[in-house]
Amino acid sequence: MFKHIFTSRSLLSAALAATFGLAGASAQAANKTLTVYTYESFTSEWGPGPKVKEAFEKTCGCSVNFVSVADGVALLSRLKLEGTGTKADVVLGLDTNLTTEAKATGLFDASGVDVGGLKVPGDYRDDVFVPYDYGHFAVIYDTQTIKNPPQSMKDLVEGDPSQKIVIEDPRTSTPGLGLLLWVKSVYGDKAPEAWAKLKKRVLTVTPGWSEAYGLFTKGEAPMVLSYTTSPAYHMVAENTDRYQAAAFSEGHYIQIEVAGLLKNAPDKELARDFLKFMVTPGFQDTIPTNNWMMPVSATSQPLPDAFGELVNPSTTFLMSSDEVAENRKAWIDEWLAAMSMN
Repeated sequence: MFKHIFTSRSLLSAALAATFGLAGASAQAANKTLTVYTYESFTSEWGPGPKVKEAFEKTCGCSVNFVSVADGVALLSRLKLEGTGTKADVVLGLDTNLTTEAKATGLFDASGVDVGGLKVPGDYRDDVFVPYDYGHFAVIYDTQTIKNPPQSMKDLVEGDPSQKIVIEDPRTSTPGLGLLLWVKSVYGDKAPEAWAKLKKRVLTVTPGWSEAYGLFTKGEAPMVLSYTTSPAYHMVAENTDRYQAAAFSEGHYIQIEVAGLLKNAPDKELARDFLKFMVTPGFQDTIPTNNWMMPVSATSQPLPDAFGELVNPSTTFLMSSDEVAENRKAWIDEWLAAMSMN
């Protein structure tokens, strides 16, 4: 009898211990937090962030914490400032123009992600940074205001000063840096002169893409520096073709966005799981109609018909990350000097 009572109590204790143990393990898993540094438009309510967070949290037993700054170049600046003390596990939103400079910080580790099957223009491959989308930069214009949009970079630079454009700052924004490199690709050593002319058409320079596009859609300026894919948003979400991309005869500069793993990530396994998730349909499905860019791998849904109506550049510009790293400061100084001229 006493043996029976003892055995029952032992079994009960074991069962309770197992139950509380499982609960504790579950709570511990749920308490894991993945901190992802990214840019503001990614984490906005209409951006990919909320859907990405929901999809990954269903599989990771963790909480995803997005920390956003104005734009992609600001991400690199923040990492340099924080150094090894950064709280980021993953940085999402740099682009290939910045990867050499980002690697030089010594803060990033190998991703562990097989990117061999991804469809990226120029067959971009890297063992540290994982590409997740791409798009060509373009001047987006309001067809209700501009009847004869610029058909080349020369047209933009030398066009009617009364027709203004909003651009982004190359010191903080990847689109701003993209425009800087686009002008440099077309004009070369004559870029400072081109900027001095274009300055007359610039309404304002914003820290990031969100502010610039917001001013444009509010009617503050009839043109904005954005992407060839931007009109798809208006066609799909707003059922209007009012806003269009100007096709430039010289060609367009491309952006390939990437994500990377921090060496000091508290949970590298979790961070690598997120990077691997980024090239699956669970993440890639959010790109076309939330980030309004082109996905790099298979999605579970076909692209909306609107994507077939977008400008298809005849020529693509893309500088090597090494060339950008070597010259970025000097070219930004050129830009600053030109933009500050009376």
